Amino acid sequence: MEALLGLFAASFAAATLFPLPSEAALFAYLQHYPDNAALAVAVATVGNTAGGMTSYLIGRFIPSKKLDSKAIQRVRRYGAPVTLLAWLPIVGDALSVAAGWLRIHWAAVLGFMATGRLLRYIAVAALA
Repeated sequence: MEALLGLFAASFAAATLFPLPSEAALFAYLQHYPDNAALAVAVATVGNTAGGMTSYLIGRFIPSKKLDSKAIQRVRRYGAPVTLLAWLPIVGDALSVAAGWLRIHWAAVLGFMATGRLLRYIAVAALA
């Protein structure tokens, strides 16, 4: 149980501005508990998505000014579906914050963000 809490915490932190490799945490967990792959993928996905939605929430609190970053342009152009890529290093955090700042509907962002992260963790679990 403690290992799952650690996996959740690492996955959550990795989705915020802390540069942590959540894939490594999942891989390490699966090396010790290979029979718990589905549970580990679920925990990592929930933790990482919660961290991403925290970044989204931070974006909601940024005052509405004229910003013109690449992340803002992409999210404005593609909307919630671009958050499918929010798991990517560096740009993913910016996409999440931009989605919040642009007030993209939270449920759509949550769905796309969770799907992208789930697919990534399934791939990591398959490699483990």
